[in-house]
Formats: sequence, structure tokens, C-alpha cells
Amino acid sequence: MHVKTLKVRLGTVMLQDVKTRNQTSSSFDISCTTQVRIKNTNFGPYKYESTNAMFTYQGVTVGQVSIPKGEARFHSTKIVIVSVSVNSNTLTIMSTTSTTLRSELGSGVLTLNSHAKLRGKVKLMFVMKKKKAAKMNCTMPIHLSTKDVELNCD
Repeated sequence: MHVKTLKVRLGTVMLQDVKTRNQTSSSFDISCTTQVRIKNTNFGPYKYESTNAMFTYQGVTVGQVSIPKGEARFHSTKIVIVSVSVNSNTLTIMSTTSTTLRSELGSGVLTLNSHAKLRGKVKLMFVMKKKKAAKMNCTMPIHLSTKDVELNCD
């Protein structure tokens, strides 16, 4: 029996609070609610362990959210709704990062990335168990004026 790789993606992102500053020191503080979608196309349930989804800006973690352990039933998509707050407090004042942040805030489009790795087991035909990992890698351009988010997931 062949175990297919599961797909983990972000679903709809709803921005609640968006605060940006682009004067002497550029910064952002964004609160949002999103869906983590775990698609299982196998002939058996996928039980996964809890993990963290990281949100990054230019490779630096600016927020994280916990994905609790759970199960995606066979041939279905499990949707986990999470709330996350991302901010620029953890960014060091490096000239390249601050210049990039200032130009992105000036253009009105802030680009964040999200990463997560789920580990778990697929129980095939309710008999065999196979370990399987699923990775999420998404790019999230946020249009600050309209509060729209475009999701691009691998």
C-alpha cells in the first residue's frame, strides 16, 4: 500500500487589527484569524502531533501559533481555526531589514511567510500504520490599505 503525502495549507485569512508605522522607525503589528487545512487523500485516518506554525518576515520569526494534535479522517480535509498576532518587535535593526520593511510599508504591501511541519501516522485500511510528515510553506502578501491577503502555498 502506498501512503500519499498530505497537504497542509493556510485557508482564508481574516485581518482584525492592522497597525503600521513608517516614519523614523518602521514597524507593524497585525492580528488575524486563519485556517490551517490538512488534506488527507489516503485510505485511512491521519493522526498528527501538536506543532507550531511560524510566521516570518525576511527569515526572522515575527509570530507563531500552536496547532493542537488531532486527526484528519480519510479522504477529507481537517480545518483548524487559529488566531495569530505578528509584529516587528523581534526584528533587529539591520540596515537591509529596516530598508526593506520601510519600502514595503511605503508601497502598501507587506510580505510574510508561514511554515509548519506536521508529524503523524496514517492508519491504512485500519491495519497498517505508516509515519508521514506534511510541510506547509506559504507566502502571504498583505495589502495594507484594503486589508486583503493573497495566499501562495507550495
